[in-house]
Amino acid sequence: MATKDLTLEEFGSTVAENDTVLVDFWAGWCGPCRQFAPVFEAASEKHDDVVFAKVDTEDQQQLAAMAGITSIPTLMAFRGGVLVFSQAGALPGTALEQLLEQVKGLDIAEVHRLAEEQQGQQDEAEPGQDEAVQSTADDVNGR
Repeated sequence: MATKDLTLEEFGSTVAENDTVLVDFWAGWCGPCRQFAPVFEAASEKHDDVVFAKVDTEDQQQLAAMAGITSIPTLMAFRGGVLVFSQAGALPGTALEQLLEQVKGLDIAEVHRLAEEQQGQQDEAEPGQDEAVQSTADDVNGR
């Protein structure tokens, strides 16, 4: 499966409607982003059960801001609509494969339980990156 370019309008539905989504936030001027691109593309060819999406932070500045992107490349992984991984920096192919196996191996019921528990705690605290990403998905989905 090839990578998909993702926009603000598609972000929420893509994350919500697919079991596992990997999102690469990048920019054309970023050297590490250009180095990571073929690694990300190669992984997309191996994992038909995962949506591999790319967000051009120059073109999608509002989405990048809402997702709390401060450094690129940043890789986010969503499982069952929940952000389960977020890290800045390019990963080597072996590390990306290990990450994919860990994300796919997560118990989705446990992911949702922990997300609900965390949401309850965040309601009492200041909004963070996870909440901004979920808020973006909710806004796009009209919730």
